[in-house]
Amino acid sequence: MSLTVEQHLDRQAEPGLAALLGAVLDGCKQISAAVRRGDVMGVLESENVQGEVQKKLDVLSNDILLQAGARAPALVAMASEEMDDIHPVRSVTPAGGYLLLFDPLDGSSNIEVNVSIGTIFSVLPAPAEAERPPAAADFLQPGRQQTAAGYVVYGPQTTLVLTLGDGVSAFTLDPDDGRWVQTVERVTIPAETKEYAINASNMRHWAGPVRTYVEECLAGEGGCRGKNFNMRWVASMVADVHRIMMRGGVFLYPWDAREPNRAGKLRLMYEANPMALLVEQAGGAAFDGQGRILDGQPTGLHQRVSVMLGSRAEIERLEGLHGRALQPA
Repeated sequence: MSLTVEQHLDRQAEPGLAALLGAVLDGCKQISAAVRRGDVMGVLESENVQGEVQKKLDVLSNDILLQAGARAPALVAMASEEMDDIHPVRSVTPAGGYLLLFDPLDGSSNIEVNVSIGTIFSVLPAPAEAERPPAAADFLQPGRQQTAAGYVVYGPQTTLVLTLGDGVSAFTLDPDDGRWVQTVERVTIPAETKEYAINASNMRHWAGPVRTYVEECLAGEGGCRGKNFNMRWVASMVADVHRIMMRGGVFLYPWDAREPNRAGKLRLMYEANPMALLVEQAGGAAFDGQGRILDGQPTGLHQRVSVMLGSRAEIERLEGLHGRALQPA
């Protein structure tokens, strides 16, 4: 019989973490059911704290995960892309525990066209201190401090990709019995690739190194790279990164000159850090234009960042192009 996610967690996670991740995955089952029923087909709701339009399923997914996470005894507090501040669950104590962060419904702009969307989550250690209320500052830890990270993609199958800091495994939700069944024991991203994912319509707004990289790819086998590349772009980070996790490639959502004072569009805490941990644990690399994403020190719950991640050789190429751009003429 195939390994279930519960068996995987029993083997690799301490009981408090296993219970928390189990609660998150129970919530993802509920979100999957809502997506499958088509509950997304409604009017647009209000704006979220980032000034972006929320849909009914965004709000529902956020509420589901808040309720599910609160049932985990080791959880101290939660933070969501959809909320301005943290959601305390219990006090910080010397016993420690965990902090949960999530993007409840990534790619929700694709809801109406029935393209794959997903949930991204990250677990950090809670401070082990004298009893006090949890604070937003408790969450501002570099990505390398993550205890676990994962995503669930709601597509033709509902698939979980998970790391506990020792490799990456993939599980598929069996719709008949509700079990998460392991379908890939150890996900590995090939170091070399001929595929990249980026919104090429924004090329005129990118910094020089990113433009150079894409121009090299477009030049094909007659260019300096000596090979032909394919471009893919779903506009759902979960879907684009899942393709890379399963078969290699590179995903880019870089700095954009239209908003020069903002480092990028994607959120460090809810999107970049968990995806970067998964990619690195699968043998890839993740870069923000200045350094490795997981080494960055967060300065705010909703901090934005440039994201380039995937097959290691491509990220090293991008790092080299950015490094040369910083050298004096």
